[in-house]
Amino acid sequence: MGNSHSSPVPAANKPKARAFSRQRSAVFSRISLGCTSVAESASSQDTIVNEKASRPKHQLSHSSSLPTLSNVAYAPSAGVSGDAVAAYNAFLRDFPEYRSTWILDTLRRTDYTRLEYTGETYVDYMGGALFPESLIKVHTDFLSRNVMGNTHSVSNSSKLSLQCADEARAAVLAFFNAPPEYTVVFTANATGALKLVGESFPFTGGSSYVLGSDAHNSVHGIRQYATVRGANVAYIPSTPNGGFDPSAAKNILLRNRPRSRELAPSLFALTGQSNISNSKNPLSMIAYAASLGYYTILDAAALAPTSTFSLKEHPVDAMAISFYKMFGFPTGVGALVVKESFLAQLERPWFAGGTVDVVQVPGTIMTRAHKLHEQFEDGTINYLTLPAITDGLQFLSAYLPFLPLRLSSLLHYFVDSLSLLSHDTTGSPVVRILSRLPTRRLKSVGDQTETGSTISLIFLDPKGEMIPNSFIEYSASKQFISLRTGCMCNPGAAAAILGIQDDMGKLYPGVTLKDFEHAVGRELGVVRISLGLASNFQDVWKVLRFASMMGVEKARAALWETWVESKGGSVSGCCVGQAL
Repeated sequence: MGNSHSSPVPAANKPKARAFSRQRSAVFSRISLGCTSVAESASSQDTIVNEKASRPKHQLSHSSSLPTLSNVAYAPSAGVSGDAVAAYNAFLRDFPEYRSTWILDTLRRTDYTRLEYTGETYVDYMGGALFPESLIKVHTDFLSRNVMGNTHSVSNSSKLSLQCADEARAAVLAFFNAPPEYTVVFTANATGALKLVGESFPFTGGSSYVLGSDAHNSVHGIRQYATVRGANVAYIPSTPNGGFDPSAAKNILLRNRPRSRELAPSLFALTGQSNISNSKNPLSMIAYAASLGYYTILDAAALAPTSTFSLKEHPVDAMAISFYKMFGFPTGVGALVVKESFLAQLERPWFAGGTVDVVQVPGTIMTRAHKLHEQFEDGTINYLTLPAITDGLQFLSAYLPFLPLRLSSLLHYFVDSLSLLSHDTTGSPVVRILSRLPTRRLKSVGDQTETGSTISLIFLDPKGEMIPNSFIEYSASKQFISLRTGCMCNPGAAAAILGIQDDMGKLYPGVTLKDFEHAVGRELGVVRISLGLASNFQDVWKVLRFASMMGVEKARAALWETWVESKGGSVSGCCVGQAL
């Protein structure tokens, strides 16, 4: 009739169900023990050694020729260049609080060995976190020892999958300290969670959709649903460094407040942390908007990986997250963490497999699934990966208290060092940092930062003109550095920090990125460097060496020539004739 399994057989004839229990790996038992004492982990740093496992067969050929600084974070060794050791020791003198986070260096050594094997420096955590190797081992071991079936059945394999799904929901709710009125809807990603709200929110002619200009395109995209239904869309302008001014935000929310929560439902979307400007917006805006009658949704995709967030303290109606941004695996799974009372207000525009109990065919009668979260999970959930959500959240919970302090130390050092770089020919700056910089330096484990751990910048030539981002990305890849360039799916913040908001206002229907770049006379976007769970001094040092090389005319010119050759001997549009 619908998508529910057949009615259960009478109790007298029901076969006895097999008892299932998920066995936690010793790897994850070690996690909880490893975080019990900061002092213990710090005091043991002198005895930690870098025990290499056998090299994998797929190892990249270049890794053996690259210098490694992996030991620097634990105990300087004779194999590390003198400059690197001296820089690290100077860093520790300036940031002694970094020593309290040495447990994360142990994590880097044991769970991210592939970074050393490949020689890759990964600084794109805002794009996606790197998974810990132990998480994959635990998950694949579980899959290899169990049979899991579609959750829309009552077989033993299906019961196990359903049990794992329930465990994952409970783990998500516990991780975010959610009160009992919350549930979890599994989606493909944070974008899917936001779209689910956008397409189902009951916008009307008198409704408002209020959001910040500094937001991901998935948040902007909700305006399409609002506009089609006649709702007003109001933007909170971005500051020159991203985010918004709280006073301006309150004024705009007040001017567009709903006349009636029932007759003209209105929605306020808050970006918890910008993925390009590094700004964190005040979470107090959730309560303020709710007091005016708005429903509220939080885009926490960039916030959750490195910040502690409590739904008990900030009871937003709905929150969107992506798990791969938090702990790297699995991709293709996100969640809408949502109040059941809010779900009940949403009006789904269609139904699908898994969301209904009875469907009349032919006809128009349809009864949705009994559980609210099932009504919003189209088709079959990604049940084979959900056990990794439970384990991944346990993993992240163990190390998250140490992360803000570590990233604060690295980011302050990074910013200070970048600001000192100059061209060897003119003495002019090599980079211009555009993103918001932290004003407060953390000193203790458990403290929270007022910004993220991202630096968005542009590289400058000796005359102060912007060097094309595509050249920087190419050159970084040649140094085995993974970073990102562009507007990061956040055009509002990109326009604000680049100072091209007036140009943004001149766009016309059908405009292309090429048209936009031609109008401003250069490539659009920034170079984004983002730190995360496995970041250490080695990574920052490697990127600083690369940035410093961009200030050396001979080295930069050689890379430029190689880049031009890789593009067939010419570069297009705004890059032609670029003075280097």
